Amino acid sequence: MTHNHRRSAPCATDHTVRFRGVGAVMGVLNVTPDSFSDGGPYLDHSAALEHGRRLIDEGATVVDVGGESTRPGADPVGVDEELRRVIPVVASLADEVRVSIDTRHEEVARAAVAAGATIVNDVSAGLGSVAADLGVAWVAMHMLGDPRTMQEDPRYDDVVGEVRDYLIDRAEQARDNGVREVWIDPGIGFGKTTGHNLEILANLDALVDTGWPVVVGVSRKRFLGELIAASDGLDGLTPVGDRREGSVALATWAYARGVDMVRAHDVRATLDAARVVA
Repeated sequence: MTHNHRRSAPCATDHTVRFRGVGAVMGVLNVTPDSFSDGGPYLDHSAALEHGRRLIDEGATVVDVGGESTRPGADPVGVDEELRRVIPVVASLADEVRVSIDTRHEEVARAAVAAGATIVNDVSAGLGSVAADLGVAWVAMHMLGDPRTMQEDPRYDDVVGEVRDYLIDRAEQARDNGVREVWIDPGIGFGKTTGHNLEILANLDALVDTGWPVVVGVSRKRFLGELIAASDGLDGLTPVGDRREGSVALATWAYARGVDMVRAHDVRATLDAARVVA
């Protein structure tokens, strides 16, 4: 199925600030013990707020608060525990910056919006009707399977076309249900091999040309560790802490291809690089 739809929802620039052609940055704040990149340091409420404010100072347009790791192989977290982790952080930051809640669970989405979040960042792409009911923005992400199983031999006939068509269908459903601000995210690393990820990144125009605002998250991900190690002639993966430059390079690439927002751990470095290129 081929779609050539133009944007019928509000454009991304209605909701984000651009500087010389650079889109928005969604700063990552994981209030978890086991996220692949930064799990553990921000479980403490004070540490989470300090980091959230650092992201704001560095230029984040949105701070994305998550209380459940969705890294490959991650076990699910109970709703009560997820609520305990994220709601105090959302409530504390919502007066200072636009906050998104990174969740798959309706109860968490509703509580976070009540606490001040205005975006539901949904890796399941299943909460569109909830976002409509709450009157907030919604990010629909593509994922094959669930976090525990998504990297077990993911296969596609046409990864770019399948991801694009899935996201268009979800976005149109959400629009028809009354969501006024819908974003689409191809889900780099979520049920995709390194080859799949690279094919999507090489063809970001297929998503941008749908007209829906696009979010891309590549920051510090496993496939970057694989690529950087291979470029150095090494087997295995480079450590997460050594993936900053690759993350920034791909974020800059995404902006140059028309992506409206990137999800990043290193906000200042991402914006600095993108502004130089722009």
